[in-house]
Order: sequence, then C-alpha cells, then structure tokens
Amino acid sequence: MSNKLPRLRGRIILFLCALLVVLRLGHMAAEESYYGPGPLRASADLVIPPGAIATAAETLARKGAIRHPLLFCIAAYLTRKDGPIHAGEFLIPARASMADIFRILRHGAPVQHQLTIPEGLTAVEITKILNAASPASGHAATPPEGSVLPQTYDYTYGASRESILARAQRAMRRTLAAAWAQRAPGLPLHSPQQALILASIVQAETPLPAELPKIAAVYENRLIKGMKLQADPTVIYAQSGGKTSGGMSITRAALANPSAYNTYMHQGLPPGPIGAPGLAAIQAVLHPAATHALYFVATGDGGHVFADNFRTQLRNIAAYRATRAAEEEP
Repeated sequence: MSNKLPRLRGRIILFLCALLVVLRLGHMAAEESYYGPGPLRASADLVIPPGAIATAAETLARKGAIRHPLLFCIAAYLTRKDGPIHAGEFLIPARASMADIFRILRHGAPVQHQLTIPEGLTAVEITKILNAASPASGHAATPPEGSVLPQTYDYTYGASRESILARAQRAMRRTLAAAWAQRAPGLPLHSPQQALILASIVQAETPLPAELPKIAAVYENRLIKGMKLQADPTVIYAQSGGKTSGGMSITRAALANPSAYNTYMHQGLPPGPIGAPGLAAIQAVLHPAATHALYFVATGDGGHVFADNFRTQLRNIAAYRATRAAEEEP
C-alpha cells in the first residue's frame, strides 16, 4: 500500500503535466488560428450575405479567407461582446487573420462603388447609366429632364438604383436653390426653373468651362432684346425625341419642326431643360460674363468666337468655313 501511493501520485502529476502541455499547445494553436496569417492569397472584395454566423463562415471559407468555418463560428461566439457581424461587401486584405476579419466585419466600412453622371446628358441617357450600374439593385425609372445633378455618387453593394437617383435629384434641388439665392441682379430669368432650362442649353453648347459664362451672356442678351435664342442643341433635342442634345447634324426638317423646343421657330426659352447641367453651367447663367455679344460660332477645335453684331458674325462664319475647307484639301 505504501509503494502504490507514491506511484499513483506520480502518475497524477504526470497526467496533470501532460494536460497542461496539451492545454498550452491548444491555446497556442488557437491563438495562431485567430491571430496568425490567413489563407487568402490576394486582397479581395467579399460579399457577406445577411443571415446566421454560419452563413458568413461558409462564405469566407468558400472564398478562401478562412480555413475552418467551425472555428470561425466558435470565435464569433466567444468574442460576441465585441459587436455583431455585419452583412455587406468588405475589402479583406491578403493573409488577413481571423482577428482582422472580425474587426473588418464588425467595425469596418463597406466597399464604396462610384457612379459618375457626366454633365449635359439627357434623362434617357442618365437612366441608361443608372440601370447599368453594378452592383446596384432594382430598376430606375426615367426622371424628369434636368432633375439630376451631374457628379460622382458613392454607393454600397446592393444599393437600389432608385435611391441613387433620389440622391442625385436632391443634390440638384439643393444646388439650384443655393445658386439661385446668390444670383446676380438684373437677369432676364424669373425662376430657378428658367435658370435650369437655360443652363441646360449653355451646357450643351461647349465642352470648355471657361466659355460657359460667355455663352450664357449671349443667350441672356438675346432674351433681353427679344431675339430668338436659335440654339442648335434645342433643335437636336426635339429632332431626337428627347434622347440627346448633341452629336447629330441638324436637318432642314428639324429646323421646320414646330416643336416648342425649336428655338429657331419659337421665341424665348423652351418649355423645359434639354439635359442635366452641371454646377458650372448653372453658375454661368446666374453670373454671366460682362459682354454685349449676341452671336457665337464654333472655331472647329471645341471653342467658339463671339460677335456683338451680325456683320462680325458673318465674317467669323466665313473664316470658320475657310478653315474647314483648307483642312479637307488633300
């Protein structure tokens, strides 16, 4: 009996030592699994669907971001006090540890996508861009002409296209209202809507921001004098059925079109915008250049030359045609 007791005591001590070693090794393995480099070879945008933790674990394992979904679920439970796992699209860096992934899914910002609406597009053209935006969701209906502010909009995975459109329309309302409140005195424009209409025409006339106030001044000088605007983009807009305000040659039939948008036939502003003007075009019509010019003609290189009277305008047109003819000679 006396010999067995020390032997039993030794075995217990040996067992406890072995258990401590196993526990220590297990702890080290757990720490390595949690804090050590993960298996993801290259940074990737991963979409975590809504649902249970197991769903997120399966997604991460399938994309190669973690090795063991079960360990991820256990770790999520043990660290639940740190916050919930969020659904969405997140950038997971290469070799991100499980700890890194939990931090990203709990506290990181979702991936931001961008949609750019260029200046001067019609509502039909803008709708095509919106409905082609990936990875947005749903379908955007064609908005009222000129109701969208051209700029770049951020959105996250799955955002509805209607919500992006609504933001763009709110941006236009705020921008137009603020610009109208700071307008120059004495303008021949009586409402923000009239400013929007004229800005859409000015936007369609030139790709050069520096020219916008000059072209705005020409049209406002014409309005003051009671002259017809004779703006080609309005004729093109009517000719295309509202699909575009540029990129088309004007036909004789288009000039004879009785559409209210034909500013060669009708005096004053057309009944609505012909596209979406940017902030610079809106500011241009509300702060036009100080000039008496009533005419302008293209130079052929994207710019325009301006004239105060029709005689000078005819000389400018002749010079433009001569330049074009010289360029076309073999």
